[in-house]
Amino acid sequence: MKIALVTPAGTRSRTGNRHTAARWAAFLRALGHKVEVETRWSGRPADLLIALHARRSHDSAARFRAAHPARPLVVVLTGTDLYRDIRSDADASHSLAIADRLVVLQDMGARELAPDLRSKTRIIYQSARVGLPFSPPRALFRAAVIGHLRAEKDPFRAALALKYLADLPRIEVVQIGEALAPEMRAEARRLMLEEPRYRWLGGVPHWQALRWLSRSHLLVLSSRMEGGANVIAEAACAGVPVIASRVSGNVGMLGRDYCGYFALEDERALAERLRRAATDPRYYERLRSSVAARRHLFRPKSERDGLARLIAELARAGPGDR
Repeated sequence: MKIALVTPAGTRSRTGNRHTAARWAAFLRALGHKVEVETRWSGRPADLLIALHARRSHDSAARFRAAHPARPLVVVLTGTDLYRDIRSDADASHSLAIADRLVVLQDMGARELAPDLRSKTRIIYQSARVGLPFSPPRALFRAAVIGHLRAEKDPFRAALALKYLADLPRIEVVQIGEALAPEMRAEARRLMLEEPRYRWLGGVPHWQALRWLSRSHLLVLSSRMEGGANVIAEAACAGVPVIASRVSGNVGMLGRDYCGYFALEDERALAERLRRAATDPRYYERLRSSVAARRHLFRPKSERDGLARLIAELARAGPGDR
């Protein structure tokens, strides 16, 4: 098939959407399809359009549906789609209505959709390849925070938690990600001046971020909303446990019974989890084993097979059946 894969993230972007688009394009090409990745559908012929982001890719989805009413359209839902935009944005809602299939990236995502949309929704977990050994430092306990600095990520919660860990000088927080607004950059710099155990490294190439991840004792993910964080998949494949905010997208990735959640926007609760991970070996090993038990979900073969099933299902079904 000729597949148009649309993502609002440009070629130089380091966002999760761009990584997902590049990975999916590689999988689909390996399955024998011709794939063109665009930030906006060009109008060139395609047998199928896959749109990453219901709101931001709505124009491409709507034009493709109007031009090719009988050809399949897939819309992949991000965190801002699922947990914000589909409730308030007409474009996002329209993308859901016109799609033949919706894709969510973790198993709690479909719960955010109206019952009549769930039957056309499929789950495809994101995957990761991490070829680096788990090798955290021995002289200190390092927590990594990886992701661009923006409000949806609640990016400074781990840095703020350090004030409740003053008696544990060996704990440090290393943060990686570009500041997407000047105030985020200013806040990161202010926190570094106030707290010597906090370091913000800014944006780095993906391979460097993975190296920092593999050299950390755990990953902290404090997001307010997540569609299905690929950094969780990377942590699981690297053998790095996760401390995460208890929001739907994180629960969908790590499981309902995972022992590493903390209350959203609560740095005191996060500090308690960090303290326990740093001082209680049994708890830390429980975190590691729980993440390892989810690793099979995030293997490249699982993601590729999920895409293959989706394409085969659409190819078998006629427009009426879809």
